[in-house]
Amino acid sequence: MNLTITLLKLQFNILIAILGLASVACHPTEAPIEPVNSQTYFPISIGGSELQLQLALKPAEQQKGLMYRESLDNDHGMLFLFDRPDKRGFWMRNTRIPLDIGYFDSSGQLLEIHKLFPYDETAVNSRSREVLIAVETNRGWYAANSIQVGDRIDMSSLAFALEGLKYNNTSIKP
Repeated sequence: MNLTITLLKLQFNILIAILGLASVACHPTEAPIEPVNSQTYFPISIGGSELQLQLALKPAEQQKGLMYRESLDNDHGMLFLFDRPDKRGFWMRNTRIPLDIGYFDSSGQLLEIHKLFPYDETAVNSRSREVLIAVETNRGWYAANSIQVGDRIDMSSLAFALEGLKYNNTSIKP
């Protein structure tokens, strides 16, 4: 009888231990994932060099761009994605950070690179009418990373970022 009670106690303790382990295994230990929005940075490479890019997809986001910012971290920038390819122009109203801008076509190929000067409200227009994407970075980023006309954006990373934002653009060519 004592042996039976001892075995039952042992089985009960084993069951409690298993339930405790199962309970711990079911609770995530990582911090919750931040919601994805227009302030989220996405890792997207250009010519093999990774940038952390915010995406400006809506007209209001595109009009504001990098205005009013005091600085921009190294290897960070903003990607502007338009609804259709066209000639594009950017200015630097209320933007104090010296920037470079790259204009890209719908396949992600870099077409042009231009310098943008703080507070200069003169439009810096693309020569091409095929611009679907523009990427603003700190001045000198393209040169420092040996990025040249003809290099490409990692379109699969861009597609992943767009999916996270639940945004569909039919003009992008993989």
